Formats: sequence, structure tokens, C-alpha cells
Amino acid sequence: MALRPGATLALTALLALPSAAQQPAYQGHGADSVAPEVIAKFAPPPLPSELSRKIQNLMDVRSPGGGQLSPDGKRLYFGWSVTGTAQVWRLDGPNTFPIQMTGGEDRTSLADITPDGRTLVLSRDRKGEENPGLYLMPAEGGPMRLVQHLPKVQTSFEFVSEDGKWLYFRSNDVTPNSYAIYRYELATGKKETVFDEPGLWGVADWKSDGRLLLYKATGSMRGEYWEWDPAKKAKTPLLGVEKPGEFRAQYGPKEGQLVVVTPELGEYRRGYLLEGGKWTPVTPELKWDVAGAGIDRPRAKVLYTVNEGGYSKVFGLDTKTWKPLEMPKLPPADQTFFGSTTDDGRYTAFAVGTATAPPQSWVYDWKEKKLTQWVVPSAPEVDTKAFAVATLEHYPARDGAQIPAFVRRPKGCDPAPCPVVVQFHGGPEGQATPGFSPMAQLWVDAGYVLVEPNVRGSEGYGKSWLDADNGPKRLGVLTDIEDAATWARKAFAANGKAPKVGVLGGSYGGYSVLMAMTRFAGAYDAGVSIVGISSLVTFLQNTAPYRRILRASEYGDLEKDKDALVKLSATSYIDQLSAPLLLIQGASDPRVPVGEALQMYDAAKKKGVPTGLVIFPDEGHGAQKRENRVLQTGHSIEWFDRYLKGKDAGTPLPN
Repeated sequence: MALRPGATLALTALLALPSAAQQPAYQGHGADSVAPEVIAKFAPPPLPSELSRKIQNLMDVRSPGGGQLSPDGKRLYFGWSVTGTAQVWRLDGPNTFPIQMTGGEDRTSLADITPDGRTLVLSRDRKGEENPGLYLMPAEGGPMRLVQHLPKVQTSFEFVSEDGKWLYFRSNDVTPNSYAIYRYELATGKKETVFDEPGLWGVADWKSDGRLLLYKATGSMRGEYWEWDPAKKAKTPLLGVEKPGEFRAQYGPKEGQLVVVTPELGEYRRGYLLEGGKWTPVTPELKWDVAGAGIDRPRAKVLYTVNEGGYSKVFGLDTKTWKPLEMPKLPPADQTFFGSTTDDGRYTAFAVGTATAPPQSWVYDWKEKKLTQWVVPSAPEVDTKAFAVATLEHYPARDGAQIPAFVRRPKGCDPAPCPVVVQFHGGPEGQATPGFSPMAQLWVDAGYVLVEPNVRGSEGYGKSWLDADNGPKRLGVLTDIEDAATWARKAFAANGKAPKVGVLGGSYGGYSVLMAMTRFAGAYDAGVSIVGISSLVTFLQNTAPYRRILRASEYGDLEKDKDALVKLSATSYIDQLSAPLLLIQGASDPRVPVGEALQMYDAAKKKGVPTGLVIFPDEGHGAQKRENRVLQTGHSIEWFDRYLKGKDAGTPLPN
């Protein structure tokens, strides 16, 4: 890889860092891994009422999304956080009054509806622990009935059998780093083990005769496909076993067929029909990824989305001919997605969104070729037509690569130039996309240029781009973080003056913030890291066991890649930290332990750098509850107002 002049010396210095083993400054994850008095000490203080009202107002701009149709297509169930926490709601027809089905303080979502339409299968999580349980509820509403919800155990829905007799789910209730497959008899509550070999197993598809298409995750994007025949107690390898790779498979319309989306036969993900070892392309060859695909239960049509540089479009295929389907004429949009299709294949829910309006929900009747809008979004007291439209721009990396970034600009700033906030997405396999975003508009309304890069390692640009940061290779592309700041100071300068630049991100984006503030100290003037990894070593040692297996393929192995993991950790460069840093964390986070924020905070305080820490006692990997999301966003804005704009006003954070 070619480097700009002077970059070779910097990379050589990075590679020469001492590789001394980092001993964990903490152990475990979750709220019980830290003393209650510590959590209490860093509880978020209240915000000024004016700022809180402004954020609350934009949070009232919302839409429920595509939702899931009842089997007869006469009802639409959807998730909505109008109460402050995500709950399940119901519509009994297009544009009817929504009926709330679930309530309380715990995040609840709809997993499925039984084939007779009488029972909802619900998933509920507590305090963001990501240890959900499964419940049943009458479709008309009423008390929930427990299927399984165990402490420190994940119970995740798989499917309901076509006869409506059995509910299948997976759970790591035997060992934390392995999922067994169970089935639950809806009439009696009897639980049976279906498959319990070690591994991160799930069900990708199923046949009416009881055969299961099993998926075994072996990395962050890779896995194996096997067919399990319960009657014969036989497991047959189908895909990804002899030659590991990234595959997303479902049963095809004929016996012995699989419909597969994969980048393994080219640079971009494409749809194929796999039969008898022969791969037949069924989607066009594009310079974009097929982001997702689904075949309906009658195996008559395949719907798929194409990710065109962050803009999503939906297409369809007739499985009798594998020719394009005549698709519904949805309204023009930046983002179009397909949702559920009824079991008989007649109705499909779609969601469409533009930059200046909340997403809309539509239902298409394939038989009558009729498109009906089901949900009208709401935007009380807000003119969404005035929202900033993201523009796709590119900045140069030091090796010549062009990094795509979506930019939203305020109408003007006095004095100019406007300060800039560079927001890195999570994943790292995530992707920043354009379209409707009240949270992005908050930053624009606050007077900031918002830049959202898709650095190497992001989704949507082919497998070379996606895999460019895997393991130790991250050492060669991490400079995309610094190059964003270099570009921003030039691109958004005004009156001969460079702007102040801040850096923001959550999860892997939070990790990017911490590296920006330490390894690339001086590139940014202030940073806000939300549930960010401060040390890849201590993170891998303490994250949930199932996550450790999946993340090792992305970040590196704790043993063989230890030197690189140390060099890729912000704690290795703490002596370089020089600009103000705010850390925000959920105490119950099973992915990025709360200890990651605490050890970074302690190290930053010893440096004497202005440092803030907020810990939500009732949240996990990012704030979900409305009041906490308000506080998270408000304290982030205040931090940048203080250190990028020089505003003295703001809420003092605990020390």
C-alpha cells in the first residue's frame, strides 16, 4: 500500500510500539462488574430545560417503520418508542388509530405471529443486558405468558412451525459461548431439545417436514450452513464448511436448491441459486452490494435490496423464471426496504424514507396489484421539509484512497466558519447512510457541520473495502480517522480560518474517537466516545463469551495477534491525549464492558486533560430509553459547545 511522504515514518513508529501485555484493570462485564457507588457517582446530571425541550421536540418526530403483517394481511404490528421505551403496537387497518400492545420500562419487540394469527411471540430485554426472553400474548392483547427468560442467558426466537404447534428458539443456557436449539409446544408449554452440538448455532430456514437449515457463526461475517434432519438425527454440510466464507442462505423453490447472497464469487455481494454444486447468478452483476434478500414461504418470489453507496433500493425475482418481478410503484425515496410478507405470499409491507420526511409504511397486495399506505408519520411542531439533505462527498486518504462521507450543513454560522463534528459509525462493519435523521438534524440546528465517513472496514463498498481492517490490517488503514480531520479543516474553512473539529461515535465509532484523541492527538479539538473500546485487549478478555468468538475475526486473536491489539488500543497512547474527552457508557453493556470507560477515564484524569464520564445505570450498549437518549445527546452537544464554540454555559459533569 502506497503511503504519502512522511507517513512511512509514522507507521514504522506505530509498529515499533512496545508489545508488553496489558493486564486487565477490571474483570467481567455488566452492572455487577462495578461497584454501585461508582455507578451512582457518574450518574448523568440534568440538562438545561431549553436544551432538553429542543431534543425532546425532535424525538417526537417519528414513524413506526415497515412493521409485520398478520397472516390475513388485515393488521399491522410494529415497534414504536412513543412511550419512551420501544414497545409493540397494532393497527387494525390502514391509517387507523394505533393500539398499544405492550408496556412498562423494558424494551419489547415483536418476534413473530403464529400462523393462525391468534398469538404474538414477543422478545423482551431488561436494562440493555442483551439477555432477552420470549413471551406469548393473545393477538387481541392481554397478559403475557412466559416461554423462557433466564438471568444472564440469551433466549432468541427462530420460527413457529407451519402447523402452529411448535415455537423454535435458541439459547445459551447450557454454556455462555454456545447456542442450543429448542422447541416449545404452544398448547402444553413442553420444551424439547432439538440440537445441542457446541457452537453459535441458529436456524436460517426450515422445511415443513421438520428439516432445519442451520447456520453456525464462525466469525463476524462468516459461518457454515448444515442441514439437520431430526428424524434421522443426521447433520449434512452444505456451505462454508470446507471453504469458509461469507454466505447468507435460504432454501430455494425446489428440493436441493439454496438461494444464497455472497461476495465469495466476486467483489460484491450477489444473489445466486446453488444446486448440485453449481452456482447460477440470479441478480444482475453490479458494482454495489446486494444488502439483503428474502424468499417468501410459497417460494414464489425473492425480494432483495441493493445498497448503492448508502442509498437502498428494492427489487424482486419470480422464482419460476428468475426474471425480474413487476414491483409496486413506491414513492421516490432515499431509502426503500421490504418488510414482512404474509405466509401465503399475498401481502408485503414496505418502508420508504426521504431526507425531509419520516419513513412511511405501505402494504402491497400482489394479487390485486394494489398499494396502500398504512401509517402516516407524525412531526409535531417541526417542519421536516427544512431538514438538511446529506450530500455524498469524498476525502483523500494519505495513500490515495477516496473515503466516502455524507455531509449535512447548517444554513450558515455567525461567526464563520461553522465548527465541524465528524461522527464515525459503529460495527466496524456498519455504514453511515443518508436519509431522514432527527438526531443528525439536531447537530445541524446546533450550528455544526456533520460529517459521517465510511472509512475502510465499512459495509456497502465490496469485500475488499469491508475486509481492509480485519485483524492487524487495521494498522494500515486506521489513519482514515486522522485524514478526515485534515480534510475537514480545509473543506469547511471560511474567511481564511480553519474550523474547530470534534469527533463523535458510538461502539466501534466510540473506539474511533478514543484512537482519534490519543494515537492521532491534535487532529481533533474535542471528542465524545459513547460505549467505546479503550483497549482491544481488555475488551476481548471481558466482553460476553459469545461476542468474543465473533469479534476475534474482526479485531484479531488474543494470543497470536496480541502485539497488534496493543498497538491498536487507545490506552497505549494515553500520554498523547491533550484535548477534552467525554465518555458515555451503560452499566449493563455486555458488548463493551463498563470497565472500558472507567479505565480510560482514570487514565485521562491522571493526564490532567478535561474529562467527563456519564454512566447510565439502566442501559446497556447505548441508551434506549427516551430520557437517557435525551441526556446522552444533550451532554454531547454541551461538550462540543463548550470546547468547540467556547460557550461557558453547560451542565457540570461529576468528577
